[in-house]
Amino acid sequence: MALTIEVCLTPKLINQHLLEGKIAVVVDVFRATSCMITALSENVTAIYPVSTVEACLKLGTQGMLTAGERGGIKIKGFDLGNSPFDYMGKVSGKKVAVSTTNGTMAIEKSKNAEQVIIGSFLNITATLNYLIDQNLPVVIHCAGWKEAPNIEDTLYAGALTHQLIGHDFLAENDAAKMALDFYLQNKNSLLKIALKSDHAERLKKFGITKDLDFCLQVDKYPHLNGRLMGSKIVKI
Repeated sequence: MALTIEVCLTPKLINQHLLEGKIAVVVDVFRATSCMITALSENVTAIYPVSTVEACLKLGTQGMLTAGERGGIKIKGFDLGNSPFDYMGKVSGKKVAVSTTNGTMAIEKSKNAEQVIIGSFLNITATLNYLIDQNLPVVIHCAGWKEAPNIEDTLYAGALTHQLIGHDFLAENDAAKMALDFYLQNKNSLLKIALKSDHAERLKKFGITKDLDFCLQVDKYPHLNGRLMGSKIVKI
């Protein structure tokens, strides 16, 4: 019997999904989960995702680096922003507390799942292989933007759904079928279509187009996965 794939296009809709007994793949392409996978590639000890700036600052007083953004802009007083490049060469052997507008909220709202893993284009094949090995139903939880769907996370959901369907998984809900069709229509121009998203347009205004190019790389880290274990994300 085929395992099911559901897609949740925004955290606002996650209460419509039964998460128990399933793996939640949380994705925030621009840029939280792309940053987390990059941090794990840089040998961060652990990442602590939190919903509020206050909680992040509190962890900072315990010796962790603080990282994150609000509205796409680095939070005043934080050590790092929300760019993958902020993590490079800076986090090896360290713990990082992270709070972002969308991604960390999606992680928080996924905690009823059997497992929560971190999705990005940067490690999509590693995620695929992990999901096949775990043999559990999947809910792809798109962080979106301020609880609305967005182009880039929906593209990722469609890409992962497409790959899973080749391994005895079945698109279960309309959102999964919509994401799949959207991906198939645009699979040869992922960067072009993603750069048309509202979020990409906001980030371009901050002069960080290189972040967008980086986050749309497919399989830069093809053997790397991150999983939420208790309150922290670790490499698996």
